[in-house]
Amino acid sequence: MRMLLDVALPLSLAFIMFSLGFGLTFADFGRVFAFPKAALTGVILQIAVVPAVAYVLLMLFRLPPALAFGVMILAFCPGGVTSSILTKLAGGNVALSITLTAVVSLVSVITLPFLANWASQAFLGDAAVDINVTAIAMSMFAITAVPVMIGLLLRFVAGNFADRTEGTVSKVALVLFVVILIAALATNWQLFIENIGHLGPLLIAMNAVLLLLGVLIARAVGLTGGDGLCISIEMGVQNAALGITVAGLIAQSGGIPEFAVPAALYGITMYIITIPGMFLLRMVFGKA
Repeated sequence: MRMLLDVALPLSLAFIMFSLGFGLTFADFGRVFAFPKAALTGVILQIAVVPAVAYVLLMLFRLPPALAFGVMILAFCPGGVTSSILTKLAGGNVALSITLTAVVSLVSVITLPFLANWASQAFLGDAAVDINVTAIAMSMFAITAVPVMIGLLLRFVAGNFADRTEGTVSKVALVLFVVILIAALATNWQLFIENIGHLGPLLIAMNAVLLLLGVLIARAVGLTGGDGLCISIEMGVQNAALGITVAGLIAQSGGIPEFAVPAALYGITMYIITIPGMFLLRMVFGKA
């Protein structure tokens, strides 16, 4: 079972990231220059503010060290691959959402290993995991950046094929995402049951705070309501599958470790909070 997870987990994540690239064009990356203020704001908030919010909440909610470290791993991850769908439903800037998801996913290959190494020391103390930053970065590059680039190139050279099959690819990716969440929770079920009472409220609070901050900061820097809704959703919807996979890479013990429990639970709660939350934010702050 553990050997199966060790192979299936990274392959599943790779396919999910491939589905992200399969829905992109090179023009999507050009939007960084078309929306410089919005793109830069979104990237900075995702990379800096999301971990900062998680850190502050961990100071208020006392979690076991391993779970606290897992929350930080989750916070270092980019936005989820479903964020563009939620942004469209909310009436946000979908083009900006696609751009932010793609750019932050690639940037996280560099930032996540270094930040995770710091968090290991800060939250695990003497039990800190010895993280090989280079090895984690290379593994992340192989299972995230490479599949995105393959999907992007395949769409470029076979656009008609991509148009016909993108829906199916996205559905398979969604199924794999659900399977990863179930596997992570099932593998650590007892730990999940013992800590749901205080882990759940922290993750819900983090999601709600991030959604609100995204809109407020976007408005503060002069962005439109649509941009604010997009940035809000990008902050609130994390790539839980990546969080689970990175936790496994860091643990180096095979299977799905306890570090993965926060990401697995957040993969469920983020939709429960984000879907009603984004419509509430739209009513309060407006689209335009």
